[in-house]
Amino acid sequence: MVYAIVRAGGRQEKVEVGSIITVDRIQANKDGNIELPAVLLVDGDKIEANAAKLAKVTVTAEVLNDLRGPKIIIHKFKNKTGYHKRQGFRADLTRVQITSIK
Repeated sequence: MVYAIVRAGGRQEKVEVGSIITVDRIQANKDGNIELPAVLLVDGDKIEANAAKLAKVTVTAEVLNDLRGPKIIIHKFKNKTGYHKRQGFRADLTRVQITSIK
C-alpha cells in the first residue's frame, strides 16, 4: 500500500492514488493537473521522511472542479453599547483527484 502525506493549502492531507480531496483554491496548469509537495511517503514497510529524497517524489493530481465551502457567520457583539456586526464568509475550494505518486 503506497500513500503519501502532502502539503496542500496550509494543511497536510493523507492521499492515495484515486483518492479525492478538497483543498484551498489552487490554479491548475493548462492541462488541468497540479503537483503537490510530499512531506512523508509510505511504500509498504518503507517510510521516507528525508527532505532530499522527498524532493524527487512527485504527487500529481487532476483538478475536478472549483467550488465554495459552507457559509460561516461571524457575529461580533459588545454588551450594553448597542454594537453588533454580522459578516459572512465562504471559502474558495478546489476538488482534486490524485492520479499518481512517483
